[in-house]
Amino acid sequence: MSAGERSGFVALIGRPNVGKSTLLNRLVGQKLSITSRRPQTTRHRILGIKTTDAGQTIYVDTPGIHDGRATLMNRALNRAARASLAGVDCVVLVIAAPRWTDDDERVLAILKDFTCPVILAINKIDKLKDRERLLTLIDALRAKRNFAAIVPLAARSGRNVADLEAGIARHLPAHPAYFPADQVSDRGERFQAAELVREQIFRGFGEELPYATAVEIEQFKREPKLIRIDAVIWVEKPGQKAIVIGKGGERLKEVGRHARLEMQKLFGSKVYLALWVKVRAGWSDDARALRSLGYTDEH
Repeated sequence: MSAGERSGFVALIGRPNVGKSTLLNRLVGQKLSITSRRPQTTRHRILGIKTTDAGQTIYVDTPGIHDGRATLMNRALNRAARASLAGVDCVVLVIAAPRWTDDDERVLAILKDFTCPVILAINKIDKLKDRERLLTLIDALRAKRNFAAIVPLAARSGRNVADLEAGIARHLPAHPAYFPADQVSDRGERFQAAELVREQIFRGFGEELPYATAVEIEQFKREPKLIRIDAVIWVEKPGQKAIVIGKGGERLKEVGRHARLEMQKLFGSKVYLALWVKVRAGWSDDARALRSLGYTDEH
């Protein structure tokens, strides 16, 4: 361990759709978590690892803590988010300007017995034109908890994210790096490929359909100049299958095209992506199906 080196684990937690995944991608400096405007886009705990000369910060992106939609999958997401808090050195509670909500209060209640430092990150301040409104919000939030720091920021543009990093660094213990310097995540390429397909489903379809879909990679094969990927999009009803495929297969082709371009950027290689849509009734409320799709055995 070099002199002054600090390394530790930092959980990013909050209600759905406050920008945790966008913030993780900004902190690490590359796309690790998929993003969309829809809540509950993130379904898995993902580690984002940033290594500098000063040490190593391991960010834990978690599914949004939520209420309702009481399927087995949703309960598994809540458990995954809560479990991610165990053993961390610092917690970043992410909320979205311009207001504190009842769902934010629910997340804060989960943290009431945690003694590690909690930093409050107020994301999306670029949507606030009135500085006085932000100052009023900050004053009100000071009464909620003795936060280690309150940092207003805009994850999408990077505004004030360096201030958050500086605040986190003050709470990391003296410790050598946990991971090799060139490792940026604990997730492999098959997982990342599945997520990039799911991202396009969240971005391209209506309100309910994305929540009824899951993606499974059946083949991921690296060849000298090409990666071949076969993926299945699972839905719960035949009507959903028809929607995903679209007239003449056009919607499925569009999902595949956008996902393939994202994969080529991420993997640095040409990608051949083949997609199929299959029906698996009630998969989101079936323990065996959830295990096979990786939703209950978090690592």
